[in-house]
Amino acid sequence: MEISVVIPVYNKQEYLERCFESIIQQDFYSFEIVAVDDGSTDGSAELCDRWAERDGRLRVLHIANSGVTAARRHGVENSRGQYIVFADADDCLLPGALTILHTAITESKADEVIATYDDQYGRRHDSGWRGFQPCRQLVCDLLAVRNSFCVLWGIIFRKDILEGCLDAPRQIVEREDSLMQIKCLMRKPRVFFIADAVYLHYEDVPNQRVEDLNMIRIYDNELRATLQPSWAEYRSAFVGHQIKVYEKFIDKRQFHVFREYYRPLRRQLSSDIPLMDRIALLLPPRISYLIVYTYKKLLKLVKR
Repeated sequence: MEISVVIPVYNKQEYLERCFESIIQQDFYSFEIVAVDDGSTDGSAELCDRWAERDGRLRVLHIANSGVTAARRHGVENSRGQYIVFADADDCLLPGALTILHTAITESKADEVIATYDDQYGRRHDSGWRGFQPCRQLVCDLLAVRNSFCVLWGIIFRKDILEGCLDAPRQIVEREDSLMQIKCLMRKPRVFFIADAVYLHYEDVPNQRVEDLNMIRIYDNELRATLQPSWAEYRSAFVGHQIKVYEKFIDKRQFHVFREYYRPLRRQLSSDIPLMDRIALLLPPRISYLIVYTYKKLLKLVKR
């Protein structure tokens, strides 16, 4: 078995048929789908089972609700492929995706190959990077919450490099994919970028995830521990990451987070942190809100 496509499934019944169909119709010769039902209550589990009865390439694993990271880990641990491709249950693989990814990783001899992706509005998302890229650059990009490249889906991984990377605490429900990729990149794998679009990501799909300060504290501790072997190299980027998350709270007018968690960051500012981020942290939260809000509005206008 060459490729295992691992799909965590939790209450995505209305999207599953579309997702499975896009994978079953791939032209690749050796793959399986490992759908991990994470305690769904909407009929997703039964739908997965019906598809598994129709096509032997699809296997279903049922687990008690444990969160998306645990579901992915369970899928990888029970996979049979040499390589792993992740997909979300509300997204699709584009035609020829598995062939493109498998060809790229076998020819380049990389540990992971990162492609590009499209969204449902017809936009292509492309970092512009090609060939092998240094892991430090990719870690810093993720810490800056830019996510200019595919983080988890739209990628093919050599299975063995994922060992120990899917162990984030259950409480982490946002950016868990970035954390997993950072854990992987800290091992200094050979990462190869290609121009091909292999994935269709549906933006703005509703979810019930809530990002609160308790989760952020746990996330920061896990991220700090992950970066610790090269802490001197990544300390400023880690502080920059915390500021970016703070700005997200401020944009939601959750001003209390400064007093309860982020005030000590003011003592950690250095010149290698972007000026606008330093200003956003140094100003009172309600004034920072006006800057963050205006900046995001201007950014949306530019994208149009």
